[in-house]
Amino acid sequence: MNRINKLLGVTGGLGCDCAVITDRANVRYLSGFTGSSGYLIISENERLIVTDFRYVEQAGIQAKGFEVKNSAGFKFGEYINKFENVAFENDSVSYKTYLWLNENCKKLSPLGNTILNIRSIKDSEEIGYIKQAAAIANDAYYHVIDFMKEGMTERQVARELEFYMLSHGADKLSFDTIVATGDHGSLPHAVPGDKVIRKGDLVVMDYGCVVGGYCSDMTRTVGIGSVDEDSQKAYNTVLKAQLACLEMIKPEVNCADVHKLSFDIIDSEYPGMYGHTLGHGVGLEVHENPGFSFKHNLPLKPGTVITVEPGVYIPGKCGVRIEDLIVITDDGFENLCTPPKELIII
Repeated sequence: MNRINKLLGVTGGLGCDCAVITDRANVRYLSGFTGSSGYLIISENERLIVTDFRYVEQAGIQAKGFEVKNSAGFKFGEYINKFENVAFENDSVSYKTYLWLNENCKKLSPLGNTILNIRSIKDSEEIGYIKQAAAIANDAYYHVIDFMKEGMTERQVARELEFYMLSHGADKLSFDTIVATGDHGSLPHAVPGDKVIRKGDLVVMDYGCVVGGYCSDMTRTVGIGSVDEDSQKAYNTVLKAQLACLEMIKPEVNCADVHKLSFDIIDSEYPGMYGHTLGHGVGLEVHENPGFSFKHNLPLKPGTVITVEPGVYIPGKCGVRIEDLIVITDDGFENLCTPPKELIII
């Protein structure tokens, strides 16, 4: 109940006597319930989970400490009317849900990033799941570089990565796998297709998997046969930026400052070709708080799990991205991605 106590501490400070939680990841984080339909009502003295018939039994098993209500007979308007000020997830609710809340609640107060900020510091159990997911992704890398060869398609390589992870302990994928070869790599979120991997290509592979509800995320870029000087320079620049950022990272370092370092290094060589943030938090969702960006002007804290993934994207030529997943510790960080970062030629 420590997570709920943290939430109640914030809602109390907002003058709220109740919180309605509808976001699926937040519902799981606070209650343990993994079903696809349901919401929480949390107050100082009550913990309710409301779901439909399909999940009533499941909620009773998973949501320890919560009273389970079947949504078919639950009168939300009557129940919620006893609370004077209800906190809600203004950053994630749909307009339809907002109208429903607004119609039934006396007063609504926005939670903003409250739960995301609580989720940003992982406990040992959460980190354990992330480490398991990262280990599977690491093994998948070593498998796929033995599998991949000139003449294969992006789609073949992507499916091999996915099959390996799913057959070696992953519950599911963290996100749609990215495999992009040659000039297709200049698209940061390229979709693997029938483009054939050719000699001289750089191949970007960005992928991850889920264990126990928690995600992993890593990227490696490899060369096929041989690569030219321009491709090698792009790779070396990204690697220089990534290593410099890792050298800087420790508790209390400002997230925006780390991103700025990566931007300054890459933009000096490739102006306008590195347009995304350096990294993002990872947990129940593959994109969480905090992030390495100019807008995240806040210090790193122990327990944060975050990516470090600079890149350069040269239209008509290639893309390079190198991504590690790290856990901030009391005196630095632990890198969960073990594959080498020097340019591997296949």
